[in-house]
Amino acid sequence: MTKPPTTREPDGPASASDGPLRRMCWIFPDRESTRAAAMWPDFFWNLYAEVAEGLGMSWTRHAPDAVTVDATVTGRPQVYVDGEPVSPQDTLFVTALYSLPYQSMDIFNQYALYAVLEQSGFYLPFPPQVSLIGNDKLATLLHLGGSPVPPIPTVRIGTGRDVDKNLHEVALRNVTYPALVKPAGWCGGGGINLARGPEDIRGLASLAQGGDTTLVVQPYLGDGTVDYRVYVVDGEPYAVMKRIPGPGSPVANASRGGAMEFPPVPDELAAATAYFAERLPIPFFCIDFLHDGERFWFSELEPDGVIAPDFDDPHRTLQRDITRARFAAYRTAHAKWLANGTNGRPAGIAPRTVTA
Repeated sequence: MTKPPTTREPDGPASASDGPLRRMCWIFPDRESTRAAAMWPDFFWNLYAEVAEGLGMSWTRHAPDAVTVDATVTGRPQVYVDGEPVSPQDTLFVTALYSLPYQSMDIFNQYALYAVLEQSGFYLPFPPQVSLIGNDKLATLLHLGGSPVPPIPTVRIGTGRDVDKNLHEVALRNVTYPALVKPAGWCGGGGINLARGPEDIRGLASLAQGGDTTLVVQPYLGDGTVDYRVYVVDGEPYAVMKRIPGPGSPVANASRGGAMEFPPVPDELAAATAYFAERLPIPFFCIDFLHDGERFWFSELEPDGVIAPDFDDPHRTLQRDITRARFAAYRTAHAKWLANGTNGRPAGIAPRTVTA
């Protein structure tokens, strides 16, 4: 079991004991379509800003090019966001890597900026290496392969100019069909397809070649496979979002017609959280699991997983609770980081132990 979310409103601005954090800057590629740009503010951006204000902080979203760094004085880099100076004492940057197709040209700039901010002394709830581990589905499963909930078997294949030579098929000998074929680093259920046999994978790999999109191949767990997203705050399972696929859909994401529920955290997933928290000593992340009707499978890590609203609740109580807990955890971690004088070196992720 897990502790129930609080519904108590915060008591005004942060106290001195919470540290001087006053600003959270989300770095997000500024390439949304007009339709998406109109949708996301009501879905979560506006609520994020409102909750941050209730905690005595501001929340703002910026493209990578909004950040400018003057390092002409050795050891004293000056960082600006949209022309305004910010400091490691009062600002943190949220730096989860985004790599949807329309953001592909931003990937290097995002990752390079995250490294610059880290080296400039800023506290990053998601250090650059967490973005790498979290962005590639197989990297995630390899790093967290000791999970008490078994990782779903995965094959990773590239789709470059020689994809028609089918050299990747040497790794597909253990694949069973039907299989799910999906991009290794996208999100939101985009690009997920059901392959009935090797020829389907060839066709999908050929299409993915157009964008040099790396693919992963995983067993299809069957119609009606349910997805559970556990929100982990300060190492504890705070809440869970259960996603149920729509008729005929192989995935449960809302963007693909899935329905959302918010039940108590299943005991098995709550118990497994300690392992993930040890391997990922960061204030907030999401772990996604699949349930095939009989057992759970560890599916993926979402460092900046969407905190979706419960549309049956006009007050969005749970969405607010999770967001408040997340931001409070950031503030506490930032205060500890300042107190420890770690000079911008977050704990990051624990190294993976490889056994023979």
